[in-house]
Amino acid sequence: MNPQQHIVLSVLIRVNLWIKEVCRMKVFGFAGYSGSGKTTLIEQLIPLFVAQGLKVSLIKHTHHDFTVDQPGKDSYRHRVAGCSEVMVTSQHRWALVHELRDEPEPGLRELLARLSPCDLVLVESFKNEAIAKLEVHRTVIGKPLLFPHDPNIVAIASELPLETLLPQFRLDQPKKIAEFVLQQTGLIKHG
Repeated sequence: MNPQQHIVLSVLIRVNLWIKEVCRMKVFGFAGYSGSGKTTLIEQLIPLFVAQGLKVSLIKHTHHDFTVDQPGKDSYRHRVAGCSEVMVTSQHRWALVHELRDEPEPGLRELLARLSPCDLVLVESFKNEAIAKLEVHRTVIGKPLLFPHDPNIVAIASELPLETLLPQFRLDQPKKIAEFVLQQTGLIKHG
């Protein structure tokens, strides 16, 4: 085997291993209206998953325009000047900003493929995706329940009991909810 063939083979092996790792990632979603407490609940769940030794990532959808860089900063100036992607890196973290311009918004599957391999991907606010989800509901915000119209909702977290056969949790039960998520994703067994 010549040196070029060896390099190509090495790259193919690494890509194959990466694909296998990405395919092993478990995905679980959280759906609910703004103000229902999704972010607060997820924030309480993440340390419980990490304490189990899991590597956790999150994809959050927003309907609002957002930016992770600030006007006047180099990364902002480069993006506004026309870069399709800008990566900012330091000894503590890195961030990749991809400007869509005229491209369509990527779907959840495309976004999952961009993540580094991990054990569990939490997905917030992709209401219409066909993934297992926990509905976070607060009656005080006056919005209808999602589960009657979404067969992918597998449980509900709310401040009050609701009429449903789905498993229910109080919003102040993050340990029980975390256990349910791990069981649903197969990261721990029932019992």
